[in-house]
Amino acid sequence: MPIISNDPSWWPLINATRIGSYFIVAAFAGVMHDWALTLAQEIELVWRQHWSLMTFLYLSARYLGMFYAIISLLTSVPTIPVTDAVSRMLYITQDLTNVVVFPILCVIMIARLHAMYQRSRKMLIVLAVIFLADNIFNGVITAIGIKYTSTEALILSGTYQCMISYADGIPVLDSITWIFAIVWEVLALCLAIRIAVKHFRELRQHSAGGIIGDCFTALMKSHAIYFSSFVAVSCFQIGLLSPTLSAVQFSLETDIYCGFLQIFTFIQLFVLGPRLILGIREFNAKLVTDSDAKTTMTSIVFQEHVHVSTSSSV
Repeated sequence: MPIISNDPSWWPLINATRIGSYFIVAAFAGVMHDWALTLAQEIELVWRQHWSLMTFLYLSARYLGMFYAIISLLTSVPTIPVTDAVSRMLYITQDLTNVVVFPILCVIMIARLHAMYQRSRKMLIVLAVIFLADNIFNGVITAIGIKYTSTEALILSGTYQCMISYADGIPVLDSITWIFAIVWEVLALCLAIRIAVKHFRELRQHSAGGIIGDCFTALMKSHAIYFSSFVAVSCFQIGLLSPTLSAVQFSLETDIYCGFLQIFTFIQLFVLGPRLILGIREFNAKLVTDSDAKTTMTSIVFQEHVHVSTSSSV
């Protein structure tokens, strides 16, 4: 049964929720806008192509992101009524979605590195071991968080609130998971830079560049953009541990800070994440259209073929 109150002491929470909901709506709009912009490419380069692991990962990351955005609206917009049971279910669903999406992005990154390292089995084993250790730890921390976190529906001055109460130590554990995630992303970036520099040097020595050089350039460009967004999210996430923010929980500055954290998180996970695949497929499609080098690109871009209709008017 939701707690109903018109006590003015709740007004700071009401204002904070209202400000936070503006950022959630903006993040939701951004995800949906990106989906609308890339829908034509998605149909041509994903839905109409031969299905593979990368197809499944792209669609999972893309549509889980839209699902997550809808749930965030339900839990954040103060005009949408929720019960105790519904708020608990939405909180658990959000946490589990995060647990699923992060491994999806990790597998995409492993596939890219595996291809860049010429399908090295040794590199694949190293990445797989790190991947399993990191995600098992994340899964355990998430399970602990769900068990020791309570949710409660409130009706405050005519607005609907979903109050989440964390047990002592849960925020610190969440920060540890982010530290491990940072280590993973930095490792992936360093490995990508290392092999890219090696290939560029070899191509320069042989006075050759062309297709392979352009492919590595495209891979590194998308990787750099994704990593930059991850750095931004990580800095905001770790900044939540600042005593300054925790001391003024419902201040306007804290609300805006958390709002931008939400926007950057949505962009990193649900916009730039799927584009790690879509961007390379688009590059491959353009290359196939402009040249007869389809076989060369196939070994680089996830060992997949992208067929572009020659009757297209584009």
